[in-house]
Amino acid sequence: MIRLYQFPPGFGLPNASPFCMKVETWLRLAGLPYEADNRGLVMKAPKGKLPFVEVDGERIADSDFIIRRLAERCGVDLDDHLSAEQRAISLAFTRLLEEHLYWVVLHTRWFEPAGWALTRQVFFGGMPLPLRLVVPTLARRGLRRQIHGHGMGRHAPDEMMALGCHDIDALADYLGDKPWFHGDRPSTVDAAAHAFLANLLWVPVDSPVKRHAATRANLGRYCERVHAHCFGQSRVASRKRVDAG
Repeated sequence: MIRLYQFPPGFGLPNASPFCMKVETWLRLAGLPYEADNRGLVMKAPKGKLPFVEVDGERIADSDFIIRRLAERCGVDLDDHLSAEQRAISLAFTRLLEEHLYWVVLHTRWFEPAGWALTRQVFFGGMPLPLRLVVPTLARRGLRRQIHGHGMGRHAPDEMMALGCHDIDALADYLGDKPWFHGDRPSTVDAAAHAFLANLLWVPVDSPVKRHAATRANLGRYCERVHAHCFGQSRVASRKRVDAG
């Protein structure tokens, strides 16, 4: 049995971390049974980050390595119908989502005052005192160093948002009216695209990049389709379930 270690659900989503949600979406697309441990056990993670999985005593960290290793172990290839060109496009868009757009969205959640107030409650509100006072500050300080080291944090907020809007346009233009990213069948990139776009569009944190994404209606329709396919219910029903714990 695959055991998925991740953060708790949040923001009305299956997971408030797009990387955790990516792995869980992939597991559902692949039809693999799993158990989820949503306690946010970062200290047990092999690389100090979530998600990670445990299968037959082996611990695998990092969403990319998790998917590659499980696909190999379980004989599942969601990309077997893709051409070499489509696989290359998938990789490029995955990097856009995870290494570029992610940092724009992170800024809106962790460093804009309204976003931070909500994020602090979702990620740390359940912690006991005094951890609830100390850990958020330390986590935010660490992320500020990371976003600056990445380079995104060196830009002014309006510059970051402009970069994020370019990412959104690239995603929307390529998706077009296709039901899945590459046509009529899901592939690995759909797990990442759904997780990161839903964590932008459906989280109640306002930003210029979120407002721009909302104007690209095909992205919202896409997220609804993938969510219904993978989680078996409408987003409204799913949100009520998550909010109810």
